[in-house]
Amino acid sequence: MRILIVEDSPTLADALAASLAREGYACDHAGDGASAAAYIDQYDYDIVVLDWMLPRREGIDVLRELRQKGGQARVLMLSARDQVIDRVTALDAGADDYLVKPFALDELLARLRALARRPREGGETKLALGELELELRSHRALWRGHDVHLTPKEYALLELLLRERGHLLTRAQIFDRLYNSQSEASDKVVEVILSTLRSKLAKAGAPDVIETRRGFGYVIP
Repeated sequence: MRILIVEDSPTLADALAASLAREGYACDHAGDGASAAAYIDQYDYDIVVLDWMLPRREGIDVLRELRQKGGQARVLMLSARDQVIDRVTALDAGADDYLVKPFALDELLARLRALARRPREGGETKLALGELELELRSHRALWRGHDVHLTPKEYALLELLLRERGHLLTRAQIFDRLYNSQSEASDKVVEVILSTLRSKLAKAGAPDVIETRRGFGYVIP
């Protein structure tokens, strides 16, 4: 799960990014609206935490452009504006949730967890391939009804490949979805995550559903 935090307060952005990283999310940070628009054009985000009042360009304009371009990222709008008309404006512009400043960090994290459980398209709560299942609300991987204990990155990789079933993803494409743009890791880490994921699935008795196409990438056919 990749998240863009658009917030001009470094203190709040750093605290939020640290909390989300502990929960297994990859986070980028933009400190103004113009930078946020550039990040959104370059990367595919699952969630955008978007402050309304930003330098260079207002968050509401960034949100409108995102939706006009067909962007499906879930958006949590942050704002000191607390009038009903402000909430209505943001929701009509395409925001999925709205949180008034000041707020408790725990509440913001709870709202993000709720958005993360909400699929981008449709209302599915589960992904399945035969007897292999992912419960999207609880982030559980199951083989024949029994838990397969995966790390957040292993789960994220398996979810990505299941969502993109039939589509070949390169190592670089997978890395971009699992890690933020400031990560010092190499995209070769994808091979390590894939190896441990395969080992855990094999230990549970599940077949190897992920194909490696040498020189091209990975796919669940």
